[in-house]
Amino acid sequence: MTVDILSSIKGAQPSEAVNQLFELIKNAHPTANDSLQNVEIHAVSVSSLRADVVEESTDLEKEIIRENFPKEKNGYLVVAKVIED
Repeated sequence: MTVDILSSIKGAQPSEAVNQLFELIKNAHPTANDSLQNVEIHAVSVSSLRADVVEESTDLEKEIIRENFPKEKNGYLVVAKVIED
């Protein structure tokens, strides 16, 4: 899903965590595996990734998510349709 599609969610606001992730990806230096010389590989080394930090959402953010995904099954929000490119 593109950022344009994600950004069209009602009430969505920019997130510093997402901005940092995209910035990190833009600035990452690709690495290649020597054993696969005939295959073009574009990868980012694990050490180049940011730490996986859980950030608690605000009540407003949770409410916006619940409004966009109102169905629930077994404690999980249900996505009505998966969009694939």
